[in-house]
Amino acid sequence: MVVALLVWSAAWAEDLPLTRNVPIDQFQNRLEDVKPYNFDAPPEGMFRSIETTEGFEEELGFRRQNEYVPINPTTEYRSDSKPVFIVFRLHQHYQSFLIIGVCYPEDVPGLDPKVELTRDTVYIATEDESGYLKLFPPQGGWKPGRYKVEIHVGEEVSPISLMGTMRFTVSPAASAATPAAGPN
Repeated sequence: MVVALLVWSAAWAEDLPLTRNVPIDQFQNRLEDVKPYNFDAPPEGMFRSIETTEGFEEELGFRRQNEYVPINPTTEYRSDSKPVFIVFRLHQHYQSFLIIGVCYPEDVPGLDPKVELTRDTVYIATEDESGYLKLFPPQGGWKPGRYKVEIHVGEEVSPISLMGTMRFTVSPAASAATPAAGPN
């Protein structure tokens, strides 16, 4: 029985393609297998899902923790909107950390795209599986245009802590209805 097992395992090992004397750069990370990470797109990796929404509901989760469920996911808001929410679900993690959202005007007439408008930070505990960021409108409200929100993970905002970018647009508020002409 032992001899048969040794013969079988030796035969199986011979089927594996072995490559000898391959340079380390070709052995570890072949360029054709590597998908470049796009920091200008919604974050991936630790996020199961992430989306901009009009609001959220708080529910009691499976493990008796708070679970945040997005309400009305959208990327389009009106300029009279109150805050913009970014609701996310996370993969399992073994330590607590901060998630920081920093909002910039990407294409808004009259605003400098390098000047931060608003930011929010949320503390994620080890038991948290979801969370949200609440971005209040800047002084004077949201102006029509396109905004971007950089999502950072860590203790502070830096190029190293950037995980991805969310975007939303703001359109002009619906004008007030003109009063109907009454009887003369």
